[in-house]
Amino acid sequence: MESSQIDERSSRTEQEHEYDERESDVARLVPVTESIRYRRRAQSAEKSAQEMAEKLTTACEQLAQMTDDLEALRLDRTLTDKLLAAGVTDLESAMLLAKSRMEGPDAPDIEALVASLKAEKRHLFGRVSESVTSRKTSGVRDRAAPGRAALEQAAAKAARTQKQTDLQEYLRLRRNAL
Repeated sequence: MESSQIDERSSRTEQEHEYDERESDVARLVPVTESIRYRRRAQSAEKSAQEMAEKLTTACEQLAQMTDDLEALRLDRTLTDKLLAAGVTDLESAMLLAKSRMEGPDAPDIEALVASLKAEKRHLFGRVSESVTSRKTSGVRDRAAPGRAALEQAAAKAARTQKQTDLQEYLRLRRNAL
């Protein structure tokens, strides 16, 4: 008898347990409209997350491109400054030659490159190297070179007398001075 009672009790307990699980499942079940709303919100969130990931990828690519461009501009500026300091007369040609020499895998540093260009292509470097900031402003007058006063006096005399000989003397002095 005891075993039948135990079996009955256990079966009742199992039934009650199954009934409790069903009730809890029903309680956990969400109405269909809520479920649809949740699914739409999840899909929307996934879509916006994917869009943000694409935007991040695009922004990273743009940042890398802008960094490369900035480095190229810095290199160009440094090269231009060094060439101008070396006294280049044809900057565009010198820049093209320098850039073509820098494209190789064993690109020299800028100082060595400018020195080699100056040695090999002397026609590109005509004037004496000077600092860009040391030039005089337009308001400062140059000191008169030796003989300059004589040239100015001859010019004034030629203009005043209007004689052919005075004009020729002025032109001769001018030719020798310049």
